Amino acid sequence: MDNRRPGTGSGVSRCRRMRIREENRNMILLATVTLCCSAVAGTLALFEPAPGRAPDKLVADRAAIDLTPPTPAQIPVRVVGAPFEPNVNPRER
Repeated sequence: MDNRRPGTGSGVSRCRRMRIREENRNMILLATVTLCCSAVAGTLALFEPAPGRAPDKLVADRAAIDLTPPTPAQIPVRVVGAPFEPNVNPRER
């Protein structure tokens, strides 16, 4: 018969068997992060409104937008340095 008290010596060997091998740790980490992100995305998807046409009260007003280009007198610009001149002929400087 064994004279040891229950739970004193056998727990250490049992714990060593439950360890994750080093070559499997990256996969366990990847699976854990994937499951956590999926849980967060699923929870957020439950709180989103149902897809479909938005109610009329949430539609933005259609206002006329002025797309005419502004004249240089309208926008003050500060030029620093030499003005840009494109190099159309790279062999001539």
